[in-house]
Amino acid sequence: MSHIDNLITNDILFEDNHLLIINKKPGILTQGDKTRDESLIDLAKYYIKKKYNKPGNVFIGLPHRIDRPTSGIVILSKTSKSLSRISKLFKEKKIEKKYWAVVKNKIKNREGKLIHFLKKNQKKNKSFVQKEKKDAHLKAELEYRLIKKMENYFLYEIKLITGRHHQIRAQLSYIGSPIKGDVKYGFKRTNKDGGICLHSREINFIHPIKKNKIQIIAPTPNNDLWKYC
Repeated sequence: MSHIDNLITNDILFEDNHLLIINKKPGILTQGDKTRDESLIDLAKYYIKKKYNKPGNVFIGLPHRIDRPTSGIVILSKTSKSLSRISKLFKEKKIEKKYWAVVKNKIKNREGKLIHFLKKNQKKNKSFVQKEKKDAHLKAELEYRLIKKMENYFLYEIKLITGRHHQIRAQLSYIGSPIKGDVKYGFKRTNKDGGICLHSREINFIHPIKKNKIQIIAPTPNNDLWKYC
């Protein structure tokens, strides 16, 4: 497991008997796919097995995911009970998620709301945006605010209201501000690490078992433009 040392020392943001919250690096799959590349779930299972000397199979549940080129917070469940309860919180929109996005083209207003309708193309693994609802299009809504101007780029905080496939990437591209490194959605060049400058920065929720308030803030990757944010 090539990433296990980093996972143990740098990437765990929160852990108790029920949840494991990890700061995913760009380029790592959240869940295994046809590429058979090492995934975050693989790493988490190995970590639990090694740390607690667990025999046999290790349970890790995935209540949500972020895209492979995206970095930041991923919540994993260590028990089936916590998985069902945290999944319910996501479904009921009781988990507040904030992202950081770096773009080259400034959005017209310093802050505001974007409302569009998205349709996923399964074959291309890409979401397409419409201004008005059509058949099979899902409403996509987010709020944004400018938090920093750099020499050639702009850093925005994005608060997701809905959680659609590639939502932030598609909506920002549609208004002419594709995320740095996101060639799938119109940026001209890839980033050196193969990721994009979209980071799941903050998450707030009530612990599904203990009922205490949880706030997690994930440090940005130590590369590319993030070091200036």
